[in-house]
Amino acid sequence: MDKKRIVVALGRNAFGETFPEQQANVKKAAKAIADLVEAKYQIVITHSNGPQVGMIQTAMTEFARLEPEDRTVAPMSVCGAMSEGYIGYDLQNAIREELLNRGIYKTVSTIITQVRVDPFDIAFSEPSKIIGRYMTKEEAEAEEEKGNYVVEEEPGRFRRIIAAPMPIDIYEIDAVKALLSADQIVIAAGGGGIPVLQQGSHLKGASAIIEKDYTAAKLAELVGADTLLFLTAYDKLTIGKGTADEKVFDNVSAADLHQYIKAGHFPAKTTFPKVDASIRFVAADSDRKAVIANLEQAKEGLDGKAGTTITA
Repeated sequence: MDKKRIVVALGRNAFGETFPEQQANVKKAAKAIADLVEAKYQIVITHSNGPQVGMIQTAMTEFARLEPEDRTVAPMSVCGAMSEGYIGYDLQNAIREELLNRGIYKTVSTIITQVRVDPFDIAFSEPSKIIGRYMTKEEAEAEEEKGNYVVEEEPGRFRRIIAAPMPIDIYEIDAVKALLSADQIVIAAGGGGIPVLQQGSHLKGASAIIEKDYTAAKLAELVGADTLLFLTAYDKLTIGKGTADEKVFDNVSAADLHQYIKAGHFPAKTTFPKVDASIRFVAADSDRKAVIANLEQAKEGLDGKAGTTITA
């Protein structure tokens, strides 16, 4: 019997805010992944890269400011690639170590992944993702002169905002599938992948960030996974939390969830992308399911004993 393929999307709680936090937290993620390996799943892992990509972008911008004669600001696509590399490095080593401690030898590989986006995506004219350090009014005006978007997040404190286009295709998908077929664990499309624009045979990095939840769904579609597993900091999908109308979901259909979206129940910056990506994934094939569960209950979530299961 063929092993079932799943895509596991790790939220920011799997990494923390600093280098030491990340190295500690990935060990928890590694335990969850190892449990799934023992349950005989073929696994592709994708992950958040916030706030890591913001820290990298801030650092590279500051470096350019200190040495303006010799350095230029790193494009967001480069910052995204850096985040894929260093998060993947910590994660793959933690998973490898956890598996070896359980007597399992299996190669874990990180693929620097480029994701195609549409240059005419409306997101480029309506940027929504806040990144980087706070700026003064003068610095913000200088950014606007370069053609970048800024927002006054607090009085007198400005930050850059960039686009969040939808993923269309994943260029390294054949490599991901080849490694899966070899029964290896793959880490791919970290942070939603590096958004790129196709120009003939050239791939040009876009000044954007892709929601990792949407890329996770695209990744699951392209590798032929029947399950999309979102691992988060909370136990189940919930609306109206702490109110008399609180509702906790164990099992829910995509159609019912869509109605809750229309009623405005899921916050745009947190829960909505997971819910929307789940609906898109399961609605395309009735044999698919999406699961939203706590990081420490990954296997139980897949078994329907924890978390929220979403079906067509």
